[in-house]
Amino acid sequence: MTLRIGTRGSALAVAQSTTIAERMAAATGEPVELVRVHTEGDRSQGTGESLSSLGGTGVFASALRESLLAGECDALVHSLKDLPTAKHPGLVIAATPARADARDALCARDGLTLETLPQGARVGTGSPRRVAQLLARRPDLEVLDIRGNVDTRLGRVGADLDAVVLSAAGLARLGRLGSATELLGLGWWPSAPGQGSLAVEVREGERSDELATALAAVQHDDTRLVVTAERMVLAGLEAGCAAPIGATAVIDAGLLLLSATVYSPQGDRRLSSSHAVTLDDGPLPARLEDVDAVSDRVVTELLEGGAAELAPLGGGPSGGDAMASAS
Repeated sequence: MTLRIGTRGSALAVAQSTTIAERMAAATGEPVELVRVHTEGDRSQGTGESLSSLGGTGVFASALRESLLAGECDALVHSLKDLPTAKHPGLVIAATPARADARDALCARDGLTLETLPQGARVGTGSPRRVAQLLARRPDLEVLDIRGNVDTRLGRVGADLDAVVLSAAGLARLGRLGSATELLGLGWWPSAPGQGSLAVEVREGERSDELATALAAVQHDDTRLVVTAERMVLAGLEAGCAAPIGATAVIDAGLLLLSATVYSPQGDRRLSSSHAVTLDDGPLPARLEDVDAVSDRVVTELLEGGAAELAPLGGGPSGGDAMASAS
């Protein structure tokens, strides 16, 4: 049996999917084939339209999911932060591989950092969260909306831009982490919920022995717990792709620590909440109940503190970064 993995055709998506496919093939002893699917988000890369105007991060997932439901592939590999938080009918996230670096990376000309960028420097990003964070730290910067794949964005550094902000995980998966001049610490620069994590999605209720073995080979329970906590904040706030929200969860000595920050679009105000929970020692479903409880506390505190008035949280459950697709 050949296991077919659906993926977008971008260099980053193929690199991510290839890594997962190789691990699945090693576990099952069966061949794994990549099925490239073109999405509306990919086709519009050169149109200049913002991602939110095209329908948000889900624009990259919808064609993939249609392909899976049509039986054209057996599983999908997504960047988790590309996925809307609402469950898609007939599909389920069946595995979350071990998370890579969740940080954002500044890629600047001449080895510059966020602090050493000159006054009025031009910085490119397509993420409302990153826009707000950049302006919060450096209100003098000129932050420009950009699109395109990783190489396209990096190619503008030193040309018409002084820097761009991308995800460290995406750069590393493409062998381009050396382009980063600064890795932005999660303590003061929380990234998008689920950033650095992949998700394997399959048809609900469909589990051949080969597929079950493949999924078990790539599943990482601690990653599932932390990214679920982060994404439940996004879902609880009913935040769409235009909402500037960062969230970070970590597990330390049996405790899951969750922090989330909501920014005003201009970065001049922000609201944060942090809570912790002792994780159950039992199976994953029991520990996910603990995650649900701590996420609820964070969401409640943010809403009571005025998060809905601070930032645009409407638009329904969605991904957390408008340009997650390009790292």
